[in-house]
Amino acid sequence: MQFVRTADLKPGMRLAKPIYNRMGVLLYERDTKLTFQGINSIENFGLIGIFILEPAEPVPPLSREDLEFEQFQTIYVFQLKDNMDNLQANRTPASLPELVKSIQKRYGVLDHKVNFAQNLRSSADFVYKHAISVAILSAMISNQMHLPDPQQSALITAALLYDFGYLYVPQTILDKGDNLTEADKEFIQLNLERGYETLRPNYQEFDLPEHSLEIIQQVIFRNSKNFKVKEVSESLSLLVDILLVADRFDHLTAMNINKPPISEVAAMAELKKQKHVYNPLVLAALAECIHILPAGACVDLSDGEKALVLVENPADFLHTMVLKLSNNVIYGLSAAVITK
Repeated sequence: MQFVRTADLKPGMRLAKPIYNRMGVLLYERDTKLTFQGINSIENFGLIGIFILEPAEPVPPLSREDLEFEQFQTIYVFQLKDNMDNLQANRTPASLPELVKSIQKRYGVLDHKVNFAQNLRSSADFVYKHAISVAILSAMISNQMHLPDPQQSALITAALLYDFGYLYVPQTILDKGDNLTEADKEFIQLNLERGYETLRPNYQEFDLPEHSLEIIQQVIFRNSKNFKVKEVSESLSLLVDILLVADRFDHLTAMNINKPPISEVAAMAELKKQKHVYNPLVLAALAECIHILPAGACVDLSDGEKALVLVENPADFLHTMVLKLSNNVIYGLSAAVITK
């Protein structure tokens, strides 16, 4: 499977992932061969590119839950964009509570792990796609930690809105990806604060959870040079911790056209090293929500070789059994020998 920009698509190429419209209606199924008409539709739909199967590559297996995950991601992204458009125009984000309830109902009650499929992002749409992914992760983590519904709702709402200020950042800066100057970072921080100040005056009129704004404030201003956030209760601090973990995990593993993602296992290993920033209890809960090293996954080892995960280890995903492809020998792994 490879990513191909829309401008480089050619008739006969096969889709690796389904394409849905804003209502979640399936437009093109996996393994569909592209036609000139289909390519025009993809261009008109505003997609920057799609994933294509190699000529002899079989269609990868996906469960119904996996397909629905991608479908609802698409629906939620368009719903969130509509609400953020309203906020920018000083209008009430009328359908935001409904979006929060839908995410909570679908992902805040799960009793099993899911495959957290990432969507492809550009500087033009990452705000919406990142917020939706973080909201879904936050819903799953808060459920795993047995938080009550009101706290879940406040957290999901905060996850959808905390990056609102990025919409004020010019695309020329966003296109730099991680290659930001200190001036760029300061400019982005000022716009994140501007986003918060846009939300704050009329927030009570939006019919949104009152604590969401406090969570957003804690996240936005934690590194601010101009404003020191006040200490909050232990329960609210935990919600902030969940949002920080979900935010960073999604940033590291997202498929962005400006930079390649790292694997879930590499992302978790990185977060685990920063215990002073990312709450270990939240990381443990995240590991119980998503498949990180499922059976059948391919991993890169520190010696440059590739290996296949034989059995998922639910007790400790970083210690599992793999089959090294170069010599067909089974090894028991530790985090130190998995690079990505």
